[in-house]
Amino acid sequence: MDCKIITRLFFLIIFFTTTQLNAIEFKGKFLQGHYIIGITNPSAKILIGKKEVKVSKDGYFVFGIDRDRKYDIKITKIINGKKKVIIKKVLKRKYNIQRIDGLEESKVTPPEEVYERIKKENKIISDARSVNSNLTFFKNKFNPPLENAIITGVYGSQRILNGKPKWPHYGIDFAAKEGTQIKAMLDGTATMVEKDLFYTGGTLIFDHGHGISTLYMHMQKIYVKKGQKVKQGEVIGTVGSTGRSTGAHLDVRLNWFGTRLDPMTVLNIK
Repeated sequence: MDCKIITRLFFLIIFFTTTQLNAIEFKGKFLQGHYIIGITNPSAKILIGKKEVKVSKDGYFVFGIDRDRKYDIKITKIINGKKKVIIKKVLKRKYNIQRIDGLEESKVTPPEEVYERIKKENKIISDARSVNSNLTFFKNKFNPPLENAIITGVYGSQRILNGKPKWPHYGIDFAAKEGTQIKAMLDGTATMVEKDLFYTGGTLIFDHGHGISTLYMHMQKIYVKKGQKVKQGEVIGTVGSTGRSTGAHLDVRLNWFGTRLDPMTVLNIK
């Protein structure tokens, strides 16, 4: 073979190898509340802003975008001492805002005697969401937790009660009959099992790896224990109306650590 051809092939191989090393593929929309999966060289170090995230043995990493994020996202990749910075613009969403006036104060603000209880319960939830395991179930397809359920509440919506802005709704509400079976949306490990939280009643949190967790709320019955591993589609409990709930339904949440994400971005329900 001609030396010039060999030389040319050599440089082409080097070029494509280098390009592959530097490449990052993203799955998901850079939109408020969305869930982004990245694929890169497994030996790379990845920073989302200033936060270093895990990269799996096959090159997967994950992060989420807050409901109200107003700034671009800076993604830094470091490999073999070389740094590559990617800036991604975050697109804004419009959320449903509902104003309700004339309510009894007890319906707007919880009584002072339960504040300490709420504080303790919030700490339990926060600890469960802070788990940063090496599981990689997050990269798999999620399934809906209920069959043929009607969606009655969506992510990002917010109520202003008697002029007081309340916390936005960070999940999806599924209306269903009390006792309806709830199925695990994804393989995972139960990191929190609580049967009587003030706001959310019977509540489960599952870890899916790299800071991704799912939460199931207002459950009537819970069939799993803390630390138990579950498979996608496994029955984990039943629909109820526990906690501060006005009727039988299931509220599901999706988190990247403390960042609350829109479950619809992974469930793909029409």
